[in-house]
Amino acid sequence: MFGISFSELLLVGLVALVVLGPERLPGAARTAGLWIGRLKRSFNSIKMEVEREIGADDIRRQLHNEHILSMEQEARRILNPQADPPKPAQPPLDAGAPIVPLAEPAAAVQAPTAVPAEPSTPVAPAAIPEPPQTPRAP
Repeated sequence: MFGISFSELLLVGLVALVVLGPERLPGAARTAGLWIGRLKRSFNSIKMEVEREIGADDIRRQLHNEHILSMEQEARRILNPQADPPKPAQPPLDAGAPIVPLAEPAAAVQAPTAVPAEPSTPVAPAAIPEPPQTPRAP
């Protein structure tokens, strides 16, 4: 939290041992621990109260959800690039320009006719089964 390394803590402990002595050091460490615990609890209660006042939980949850949605959309875009193809740009139409057809009507164009090839072996026509007959009462 404060960036204190183990060697710095060891140095503080040795100085406290020399200054306070071995008889009073355990009581001083206990008192220091109690004060540090009280400070932590008071800071946490103030932090919780401020977060409750400004609605930080809702904001944090909303930001988290937006982040997840953006990641999901990015993944979909990467995994399925054909689903969202780029749309071609259309040039603006000139209001005064005449409209010219691009192709002839379909009736004017005649499609070539294909001649079916004769099969090399004769094929028998498929037999159509007759529906079952129900007996009639006299």
